[in-house]
Parts: sequence; C-alpha cells; structure tokens
Amino acid sequence: MNVETVMQELEVLGKERTKKIYVSNGAHEPLFGVATGEMKPIAKKIKLNQPLAEELYNTGNYDAMYFAGVIADPKAMTEVDFDRWIDGAYFYMLSDYVVAVTLAETEIAQQVADKWILSGEELKMSAGWSCYCWLLGNRRDSEFDESKLAEMLERVKNTIHDAPERTKYAMNNFIYTVGVSYLPLHAMAVETAKAVGPVDVQRNKSLNAADRIQKEVEKGRIGFKRKYVRC
Repeated sequence: MNVETVMQELEVLGKERTKKIYVSNGAHEPLFGVATGEMKPIAKKIKLNQPLAEELYNTGNYDAMYFAGVIADPKAMTEVDFDRWIDGAYFYMLSDYVVAVTLAETEIAQQVADKWILSGEELKMSAGWSCYCWLLGNRRDSEFDESKLAEMLERVKNTIHDAPERTKYAMNNFIYTVGVSYLPLHAMAVETAKAVGPVDVQRNKSLNAADRIQKEVEKGRIGFKRKYVRC
C-alpha cells in the first residue's frame, strides 16, 4: 500500500461524529474522524513500515498522523526524527499518544524525554512526561534509576501548579503511574500526590492523583505492567 491508498481507506472509515469529538479535543482540518480501532485491519495489512509512516505523518492530516504512529518502526527512528515528529504534533493526542508512545519503544526514550521535559514548551514537556508514563507501565523496575525518578517526583511537586495546561495532565499522570507501576517509589508517589492535592485545569476540572492511586490500591493493581506499549 502507498500513501494514496491508505488515505483513501482512512477517508472511507471517517465518521462526522468522531470528527467532531476530535475537533473538540484540539484536532483541526484536515482530518476524517476515524476511530482508532477501525485502523487495525489496515495496520495488519501493512505491519511496520517507516517510510510510509513518514509520508503519512507529513500529510498533516490528523488521522494519517495517528496511523503513522501505529505502523512506525521505532527502532528505525533517530532522535532527529523524533524531534521532527514532536515539532509537527500540534495537540496533545499527537504529542502524548503518537509521538510519546512511539518514542517509548526505543532505547533513546529517556534521553529524548528528558530533553523535552526541560524544553519549556507545553507539548514537548507533555510528551516527555507521558513517555515516562508509557515506559514505567511497560518496562521492568530495574531499568530505571530510582534516584532520578525520585527527583522527577520532587520536580512535579514543586512545579505542577504553575505548568502549562497539557503538561499538568502529563505530570499528574506521572505521579499516578509511578504510584501504580513502579514499586520502589510507590510510597513516595502517594506522599507526592497528597502534597500536590487537586490540580486545577480548564473547563472547571481538577485532577487528583492521590484518589486514582488509592483506587488502584483497592483493586490490588499495584505493580501493574502492560505487555506492550502500542496496542
């Protein structure tokens, strides 16, 4: 399959209702409104195809960019490639659920995520923190530096309330993910969540990592790891 045939198949799968939902979350034209589950049959035919993923990502079409993440070959991507992808990620569904997810399947994930966290740019910071969430939820605890993650929890505690909107979401999710998926710092994550308290975001909402962690404790899910990062 080439970029033209993939675009045609995606367009057929588009739904106006789904398109409206994506737009309400920050997507903009061009897009078709394809539910992510509907992409799986096309992905099975293509499997991993980095050159095609690059072409699709470069279209600027939201659905094509999302699908690019599904068929991307992370091991074929360099830091320069990921920097280019994050520069093209114009809202959080791309930065956190396409770029960060793809990055989390590489050996350079932490070094790139660290750089983005320090960038001062909302979606880069959001992608960096989100990448750590994907990593922590999938990789063995032994693959992480405990003191480094402890310092990151401290940084979240001290800066989350002044962070940009989407970065707040990702930082809050980082506290939660450490608390659930990284056993050595479970207690510290719980204390951090309590110290941070509710985090105010737009639309009169607030985020509360402490409540979310407690629910997972009650379900006996502490130590949870995913088998795969990408579905």
